[in-house]
Amino acid sequence: MFSVHGVSGRVFSGTLEEMGRVRGLVRSRPEHPVATDGSRWQLDAVPGSVPWVNDKAVRAYRAMLPPEIERGPLYHAGQIMQRKVVSIGTHFDLGQAWETLQSHRIHQAPVLDDAAQLVGIVSKTDLLTAFNTETGKMMEAMGRQVKDVMTTPVISVEAVTDIRRIATAMLTHHINGVPVTGEQGRLVGYVSRSDVLRAVVKDPPLSLWR
Repeated sequence: MFSVHGVSGRVFSGTLEEMGRVRGLVRSRPEHPVATDGSRWQLDAVPGSVPWVNDKAVRAYRAMLPPEIERGPLYHAGQIMQRKVVSIGTHFDLGQAWETLQSHRIHQAPVLDDAAQLVGIVSKTDLLTAFNTETGKMMEAMGRQVKDVMTTPVISVEAVTDIRRIATAMLTHHINGVPVTGEQGRLVGYVSRSDVLRAVVKDPPLSLWR
């Protein structure tokens, strides 16, 4: 289940397909399927499988899997999300927000209002657009706060949302991560692109096909 949060509160709650009707969310062109490029590689096919997958590569991949580990599949955001989330207040000045991102070595963070409700997300890119860098030094934009430069509305998901659908939303809407919200829109976690990729390469594996 996906939600969209703005400064006026939660403005949408529903499926990934329904979310496409929400105004203000940027869409990208559909990703070009890798499978359509496979025929150009002229690879040997694995009988009964995807026609362009190389049999030797499949055997090599299977050989490196640790058989002694019980491999339980990953399905939901709650299984891979970061539970200790750095957040930023709407009334933070831009300098405070920049220092927060820098000190935690992150590129963006969810923005919460005074009631601890998710209202947006702010990135280093958002902050840099508000800085004067002509002199070679970052000069804070006078009188501006995070609420003036944050991206809103923002997409969030519930902990039980399918990881593959989260990945689809990231690709479709050009976002690098999604906040995870619980009851009453409270922030409970965060899933980044890195979290999804880490789930693919680590045990237990991400369930890509089922």
